[in-house]
Amino acid sequence: MRSAKFILGAQYFVYFSVIGLYLPYFNLYCFHLDFTGFQIGALASTRTLTAALFPMLWGAVADRFLIRRRLYIFCNFISTALWGLYLLTTDFWGMFAVTLFYGIFYAPIISFLESFSMDLLGKEKNRYGRSRAWGSFGFVLIVVAAGRAIDAFSVEIILILVLAGSLLQAYLSTKFPVGLLNGPSSFSAFSAGVRRLLKPRVLLFLFCAFLMLASHGTYYGFFSIHLENLGYSSTFMGVSWALASIAEILVMIFADRIFNRFSYERILIFSFVAAGFRWIIMAGATSAEIILFAQLLHAFSYGAFHVASILYIDQQTPDEVKTLGQAVNNAVSYGLGIMAGFLFNGFFFDAIGAFRLFGISAILAFCGGALLFVSKTGKAVDAD
Repeated sequence: MRSAKFILGAQYFVYFSVIGLYLPYFNLYCFHLDFTGFQIGALASTRTLTAALFPMLWGAVADRFLIRRRLYIFCNFISTALWGLYLLTTDFWGMFAVTLFYGIFYAPIISFLESFSMDLLGKEKNRYGRSRAWGSFGFVLIVVAAGRAIDAFSVEIILILVLAGSLLQAYLSTKFPVGLLNGPSSFSAFSAGVRRLLKPRVLLFLFCAFLMLASHGTYYGFFSIHLENLGYSSTFMGVSWALASIAEILVMIFADRIFNRFSYERILIFSFVAAGFRWIIMAGATSAEIILFAQLLHAFSYGAFHVASILYIDQQTPDEVKTLGQAVNNAVSYGLGIMAGFLFNGFFFDAIGAFRLFGISAILAFCGGALLFVSKTGKAVDAD
C-alpha cells in the first residue's frame, strides 16, 4: 500500500508537471504561430470537448468490465505517441487533427487517477489533498523552469518537454498494482449505480461546477497571452502561474483539517465567492503586485474547490460507479465547462479583450455560488 501511494504521488507530480507545460504555454505557442484568437480557442475547446465526452465512455467501460488499470496504461501510451505528431506540423488543420485524437486518449487519465486515489485512501479520504498536492508541487517547479527556458530559447521547446514528461508518465502507469478496483458483480448493479448519478443534488452540483470552470476560460486560455500583451516576460508568466499553485498546495496540504471542520458544500460555496472576487480584480489589474495578489486566490477558486468536488462526488456515488462518477465530474467541469469558456473567450478575445472577459468570468462564478447557496439553505434539492 505504501508503494502504491508513492506511485500515486509520482503520477500526480508528473501529470501536473506536463499540465504546467501545456496550460500556460501551448496557447502562447499557437499565438507565436500567428493563429487567431478564434483558432486558439478552437484548438483549446477541441481538447476540452474530448475531455467532456470520452472520460465517461472510458470510465463506463472500466467499471463495467473491471479493466480500469489496463485502460489507464493503454491511454497513457497512445496519447504520448500522438503528442509526438505536434513535432511534424505547424498547420492549423494538422494541429486540429492531432488535438482531436490526442484528446480522445488523454481525456480519461485524470479521472482514473482520482478514482485510484479514492481506492487507496479508503477511510482517510479527507487526506486526498496531501496526495494531490504533489501534482501542484510539480506544476510549480515546471511552470517556472519552463518560463525561463522559453525566455532563453523559444516557446517551441515545450513540445519536446511535454513529450518527455508523457513518456515518464506512461512508464509510471505500468507500476500501479493490479486489483485496486473492486467493481460491480453484475450489469444490474452497474445500472443502479448509474441511476444514482442522476440524483437532483448531483445534477445541480455538476451544473454549478460547469459554471465554475467556464469562468476559468479567460484565465486558462488567455492569461499568458494577456500578460504578454501587458508587456510581461515569460519568466513573470511562470512566476504568476507558480504562485497560484503554491497557494493551492497550502490549501491541499491542510485540506483534511478544513474538511473536518466545514462541510463540502460550504467549502464549495466559499470557493465560488473567492473565484468571483479573483476575476473582478483581474478585470482591472495591470500592475504586477495586484496580478500576483489575485493569483493567491487560486488557493480557493481552484485548490479548495477541486478537493471538495472530488470528495463530494465520491460521497455521492456508489462503489459500482466510482470511476464513472469521477469521469462525469471531470467531463462536465474540466470538459464542458472549460470548453465553453475557451470557445466564448476565443470568439470574443480579439473584439473585447481580456479585461472585459474577466468581468464576465466573475458573473459566472457568482451565479454558480448563488445556486449552491440557495439550494443548501432553502433545501430546494432532495437529499436522496
